[in-house]
Amino acid sequence: MTSLERTDTILRAAGLLVIEAINSNPNGDPDRESDPRQRSDGRGEISPVSFKRKVRDLIDDKDGPVWAHIRDRFSLSDDEYRILESRGRVRKDIERELAEGTFTRKYWDGRLFGNTFLEEGASTFIKTGAVQFGLGVSIAPVDIRRITTTNKAGVQEEKDRGMAPMGYRVVQHGVYCMPFFVNPTAAVKSGCTKQDIDVMLAAIPYAYTHTASYIRSFVEIRKAWYMEHTSPLGSCSDFVLIDALTPRKCSNLEAPSLSWQDYEVPSSLPQELLDRLASCRDLMAGSSQVK
Repeated sequence: MTSLERTDTILRAAGLLVIEAINSNPNGDPDRESDPRQRSDGRGEISPVSFKRKVRDLIDDKDGPVWAHIRDRFSLSDDEYRILESRGRVRKDIERELAEGTFTRKYWDGRLFGNTFLEEGASTFIKTGAVQFGLGVSIAPVDIRRITTTNKAGVQEEKDRGMAPMGYRVVQHGVYCMPFFVNPTAAVKSGCTKQDIDVMLAAIPYAYTHTASYIRSFVEIRKAWYMEHTSPLGSCSDFVLIDALTPRKCSNLEAPSLSWQDYEVPSSLPQELLDRLASCRDLMAGSSQVK
């Protein structure tokens, strides 16, 4: 039996990522010269696409340590965990895979997140995935700092140094909450298996630490809550679960925070909610609450 023929039941689930950014840009806005994304009330944003890109990249890097760890842990085949949303994909190859019926088995992110590769005349394609990430929004407004950086070696003729005016744009401090949801109904249609979801959960803790960059050097997931309902239909409100695990700023609610210590961070769900779930765990700590 191959990994994609498992019959494990997928339970409805809700998740909450609590992400801290310190002097970093967790997600640049192309409409604002790559400033950190910010809404009109001053709160910062992280787009769902931005986060899913990081998870995709970790699974796509078949020579990287994260994929090697996950592959060995679950005894996976590289050929069944390819990434559709990757650079260099060849449209004609995908058209052939659609026609041959090998498309779904090959692309992990297609089964998990869905895709927009809608082929005219194709009878089988994945549209909506089993897992949907929501917009990450900071709990408090964020301060954005912009500075000009320099390079000792100039890139322009007759210039003895290079300059990037206002090129370094970072959030001084922010704590963002990003919800995500597992929908068993969509999983049936997309071909997603419980193991596909387990692979995502295994990759989430490394999403920022293993994709760090010059402008995103100090971003980390502090909490990664994953809450499974007792059935595929669901056993309580996802909104209530997420609200119960969302950190609260201790004081000066409309002022930007300065550190993690400015927040009250829940360490568990109330027992009355836990009793309505199959399990609740923090993927970052490896801890689990089971009713």
